[in-house]
Amino acid sequence: MSTIPADLRYAASHEWARLETDGTVTIGITDHAQDALGDVVFIELPEVGQQLAAGQQAGVVESVKAASDIYAPISGEVIEVNSMLVDGPEQINSHPYESWFYKLKPQNTAEMDNLLDAAGYQASVDA
Repeated sequence: MSTIPADLRYAASHEWARLETDGTVTIGITDHAQDALGDVVFIELPEVGQQLAAGQQAGVVESVKAASDIYAPISGEVIEVNSMLVDGPEQINSHPYESWFYKLKPQNTAEMDNLLDAAGYQASVDA
């Protein structure tokens, strides 16, 4: 059973998003996604300064099983990437909600309302 924290919002493509107190949004992949991927061996992160539209490819996660695109759950400018994941991508498997991928300065925080809550994401995973 995957863990689905109630304080996050979720994209159907298995990214999570957390609105921070400073107005930025932190993004990673869900426990369900890392479990489906298996052992993560490589990650490609977006560039700082890159403008992303909601639903746009933002990077790639590669595992021993497959490669999977990472998508931006909302629109915004990449302001920080978690470079520790480049040298230690396996952190995604052990701590998917602490191992964030990148942070955005959102164009419109109201886009967070378009994402799923924990119950909605659980229903999409169970479907």
